[in-house]
Amino acid sequence: MNQKTAIKIMLWMLVVVILFHISIILKIVPYEITWGGRLKNDTQMYAFETISILINLFLCIILLLKGKYIREFIPMKIINITLWIFFVLFGLNTVGNILAKTNFEKFFTLLTLTFCILIWIILHKGKK
Repeated sequence: MNQKTAIKIMLWMLVVVILFHISIILKIVPYEITWGGRLKNDTQMYAFETISILINLFLCIILLLKGKYIREFIPMKIINITLWIFFVLFGLNTVGNILAKTNFEKFFTLLTLTFCILIWIILHKGKK
């Protein structure tokens, strides 16, 4: 798989993830089954979900920059460092999802592992 394809796949997956977070805010998906069951009230849910959406949007911008879909306004070195940080975060999140209490959260292991693999491809295919 080439870098552009990995970026496109990841962008589409991030759109789905953002829609999922919006569905939690809209209470289509109950927040009690997310975040390891740690959220205790609507205020916490709104805070966590808003932060999640912003982080995912930030990652979308980084990927659009990396794929040269938008004009570079951040040096490529910072974009690559940011992608490495996301790689580590998704790796840790994969472990956390494996250890999750609910099967619903364990399912997200596939998503975070896929994100790790795609970021790895994006970072390494870009070197050639």
